[in-house]
Amino acid sequence: MTSPAELRDTWRTLLTRYNGIACELDRRMQSAHGLSMSDFETLDRLMSVTCKHPRMQELAADMYLSPSALSRSVARLEKAGLVARSLCEADRRGVFVDVTDAGRAVHADAAGIQLTVLAEHLGEPADAD
Repeated sequence: MTSPAELRDTWRTLLTRYNGIACELDRRMQSAHGLSMSDFETLDRLMSVTCKHPRMQELAADMYLSPSALSRSVARLEKAGLVARSLCEADRRGVFVDVTDAGRAVHADAAGIQLTVLAEHLGEPADAD
């Protein structure tokens, strides 16, 4: 059985590792594309949805962001020309979000940055030969 102290240590180790990766992702995404890690995650999730016009509510359900934080993230992406929002004709409360051609281009490069950072922090350590 794991002791309370071991559980807390494991939790703290996980948080430290996550925060290190998140800060590095933020730094590199900002430097390359002016994106925060959260904005990239929003763009990345939009790129992976299977429906043609995903709704904000559907996207929010799959993300760790609150609906208001997601809305701010989408607004920043829209201002940068990476996504476009439109109202649902059938339900004016519904908002669709689509990735623009510029957003696809930025995503392609930023996804490579993300994979590089993840490999550096989560990949197998190189042999010390």
